[in-house]
Amino acid sequence: MRQKPTVLAREIVASSRLFRVEEMQLRFSNGVERTYERLVGRGAGYGAVMIVAMIDEDHALLIEEYCGGTDEYELSLPKGLIEPGEDVLAAADRELKEEAGYGARQLEHITELSLSPGYMSQKIQVVLATDLYEERLEGDEPEPMRVDRVNLRELSMLAQNEQFSEGRALAALYLVRDLLTQRGAFTA
Repeated sequence: MRQKPTVLAREIVASSRLFRVEEMQLRFSNGVERTYERLVGRGAGYGAVMIVAMIDEDHALLIEEYCGGTDEYELSLPKGLIEPGEDVLAAADRELKEEAGYGARQLEHITELSLSPGYMSQKIQVVLATDLYEERLEGDEPEPMRVDRVNLRELSMLAQNEQFSEGRALAALYLVRDLLTQRGAFTA
């Protein structure tokens, strides 16, 4: 295993309501020194969850929401922050109810994904939700979200959809499709 660089100094150089920009002075094992910047979340950092909710054996739910980063309405998987004291599966069920209007009788943690580990510290927990039932909770969204679905056999077409661009969501869908195929619950 490679030796991690030595941190010579850390400093928060910018801050907003959601993020802080941290500057890190590093020295690598070969003596080279570099300055790195990374986005770090604010607060205690309880994490986030993304849900692949299977409405039937072939289809996962998607939600459409306004995304400030792209300034567009985008399709993605239901997701949100884990609240203090909440475990991953409880957060997944709550977010699914708030964003898509469904609860799940079966929840399974699949993996953890990062977005851009070169400059972002945030990670997201991927949860598979099955045996869904209708139930809506009021969330913090500024407007109702449109709920759509995607056939796991058509993920390459989803990747071509101009309204779908989130790499983590696509990775999560492929991972779940492969997992369900291995279990014999889905035949690709």
